[in-house]
Amino acid sequence: MLVVAADVVTKRIAMAHLDYGVPRDVIGDWLRFTLVFNRGAAFGTSVGDASRWIFTALAVAILVVLVRMAHQAAREEGWKLLALGLICGGAIGNLVDRLRWTQGVVDFVDVGIGAHRFWVFNVADSAVSVGAVLLVLILWAEERRARSTVAA
Repeated sequence: MLVVAADVVTKRIAMAHLDYGVPRDVIGDWLRFTLVFNRGAAFGTSVGDASRWIFTALAVAILVVLVRMAHQAAREEGWKLLALGLICGGAIGNLVDRLRWTQGVVDFVDVGIGAHRFWVFNVADSAVSVGAVLLVLILWAEERRARSTVAA
């Protein structure tokens, strides 16, 4: 819930203090806050006018799978539970935006150098990305351990 709360609060602050599409330098032009709305998904992925509902349904389906994974994880698997929590929290944060309004998900973190910019993102996107990388590493390590146990 910490990720969801941080995401909701930072998006409200961004909407209250930033003008749409107008960059505000935070650390030179390397880190800027630029308010934009993303009707698609990660990295500007879109499937046209139906994007809002398709990505909403997809997020709900993914959340169901991730919650099941979390329930199957042992309490000792803290890193896996953290990864799943980050992903779920981020997915819920962006889902809140999709359900609240038609403009799309609020994004405002803008990094890059000069004209070379990364996609604008938010706290939820960061949590999903970090959680996904962590989960992949954990599952990869589990698979390697399982293979070495079978081979031994």
